[in-house]
Amino acid sequence: MSSKLEAIGIAKRYGESVALEPTDLAVQAGEFLTLLGPSGSGKTTLLQMISGLVTPSAGRIEIDGRDVTHVEPGKRGIGMVFQSYALFPHMSVWDNVAYGLRMRRKSREEVRAAVDDALSMVRMTEYARRFPKELSGGQQQRIALARCFAYRPSVILLDEPLGALDKKLREHMQSEIRRLHKELGATFVYVTHDQDEALTLSDRICLMNQARIEQVGTPADLYDRPATRFAAGFIGHSNLLEGALDDTRGASGEPILLAAGGRIPLPVNAMGASVTPAARHTLLVRPEAPRIVEPQSGFVDGTISDVVFFGSDTRVQLAMNDGSALTVRCERSLTPRIGDKVGLVWDPYRTTLLHA
Repeated sequence: MSSKLEAIGIAKRYGESVALEPTDLAVQAGEFLTLLGPSGSGKTTLLQMISGLVTPSAGRIEIDGRDVTHVEPGKRGIGMVFQSYALFPHMSVWDNVAYGLRMRRKSREEVRAAVDDALSMVRMTEYARRFPKELSGGQQQRIALARCFAYRPSVILLDEPLGALDKKLREHMQSEIRRLHKELGATFVYVTHDQDEALTLSDRICLMNQARIEQVGTPADLYDRPATRFAAGFIGHSNLLEGALDDTRGASGEPILLAAGGRIPLPVNAMGASVTPAARHTLLVRPEAPRIVEPQSGFVDGTISDVVFFGSDTRVQLAMNDGSALTVRCERSLTPRIGDKVGLVWDPYRTTLLHA
């Protein structure tokens, strides 16, 4: 699979303020890549430099191997969808979608065919003669998508397009965007700070923090094998257990981490050249990994301090013997009670040791 889009040493400074450190990123043709991170991490700055709305301080942007760093936005062959729908209130839905095509001086027949196709794609054909004020938020967002899709750009940039929608509508539009991505076959670069949205939509996620890339990988890579403590804490719900490696090994020769008041076996392959027994380490244990057992029969013991019902499952908060806290996701069939003393056990290969 070839690279459709590349950022090579791209960086942005505003005086002494660094908006983006020198960054390399390749996006494959037809890929759905999400730029994920907290506010101020540099994700929107990177997107704006790709689009041409912001001029980089260093580096270059290439599309299909062509340097477009100093090419104006309208000539890059890129479509852009913003959080603000930016629809013209005095124009009908049909005319809003047609606007960009008319600006590109397409023929009347080309405009008609492209607009009808785009409205059909977002399932808004019957609303063609309505005006934006007559549409719901979700319908307006579909029109914004249709306007972008109408001229079939090969790269589509989406800057938090669902941020203004309520939870149920946002989840529905996520499904619609996934469907549209498959139908179009275009390369999508999507900005969000919502980790669940990134996990749901993406082929790959580019996790950003403090104006640089923290980790790039598939949703499964970032969830199951985060490279850093920040990645572990930002993606999904996390139990981060602090401890040191024991001088002794377990019964099967596995390394042991002394943490949360217990002896926790690690995967045999957790040890690397950079791991020193004296150093402090962090173990990532996702809430779905532990299983509640009788006290003193697991890796660690604790007391149930809170139980929260989430519908499909129950989240149990435990106060561990060393004073730390740990969250466990339980099936609804279990009925844990506040104050119960329990043990926890899990498959060591479902955990990740984050090296110092």
